[in-house]
Amino acid sequence: MIDFDFSIIVAGVIAGAAPIVLATIGETLTEKSGMINLSLDGSILLAAMAAFATALKLESLAAGFAAGALVGASVAALVAVFGIFLRQNQVAVGFVMTLMTRDLAYFIGNPHSRIQGLQTAPMPVPWFEQLPFAGVVFFSHHLPVYLSIGLTGICWWYIYRTAPGLKLQAVGENPKAAYARGINPRRAQLLYAVCGGILVGLAGATFSLCTKPGWGRPQGAEGIGWIALALVIFGGWHPVKAAAGAYLFSSLQVLGIFFQEWLPSIPSQVFQVAPFPLMIFTLLIMSFGQNPSIRRRAEKRKWAAPLLRLFSSSAPAALGRPYHPD
Repeated sequence: MIDFDFSIIVAGVIAGAAPIVLATIGETLTEKSGMINLSLDGSILLAAMAAFATALKLESLAAGFAAGALVGASVAALVAVFGIFLRQNQVAVGFVMTLMTRDLAYFIGNPHSRIQGLQTAPMPVPWFEQLPFAGVVFFSHHLPVYLSIGLTGICWWYIYRTAPGLKLQAVGENPKAAYARGINPRRAQLLYAVCGGILVGLAGATFSLCTKPGWGRPQGAEGIGWIALALVIFGGWHPVKAAAGAYLFSSLQVLGIFFQEWLPSIPSQVFQVAPFPLMIFTLLIMSFGQNPSIRRRAEKRKWAAPLLRLFSSSAPAALGRPYHPD
């Protein structure tokens, strides 16, 4: 049987969720500006391949993460240029880019498949790592894990507590009004698309250099981009709630390992796939909160109204509809 240590399990959940959190926060920033980037799944794979190959060739982890960030930013910039400036359908462009980048990652990365390369090492925080429970859970991770935790709070603070964050929300809600206030909506959307792409690229680099070191087909990151897109909706376009969804998905993956040991008669593939339909089921439950009749009933009950507000979500009003000046 697997040795059950709760602190190690929680630490594993936080570590495993790091790339998903990075991708989710990145897409939250992008969609808050009113733009949709559906290229995440392919971008993560291409960034993971580029990061691993660059780190291997240059013998530098920093160069690997920089390469991953550059790939993510480049793909996001292409989606933004086609969707914002060339007035192409953002959903269609995103689908094409995710398929193209996925196949490109497998093709270019084939020579680097299944070979040993560089990977990050744990960086325990001095003094804090000795704390009971919290030391193992929060202060004994790799650097990208700390980055994912810190960016969640920084992103929340930036969006809801700073003047640039308020301008970001204004562009996503009403770009015409934002333009009248002196904000260039198209420039802002391009900026936040690139910023979100950088985080998506770092998510791919985290996969191949930290969470699941190495490169191959399959790499292990397949489907994570779609989960990140779903988590943005799950979190109501709120960075903290979206990150909480990422930790929930990671916990389902970790629990699958234990259930596989406890229920050996069930094929292991069931537990590997289970987190995906469970997340879809959770999103379905979340969608009930948008039903007007359910909202009216919930408002009549004191215990249900706060719960509904917690899980309710509303997309930016101008999401997917870029502003085009006359």
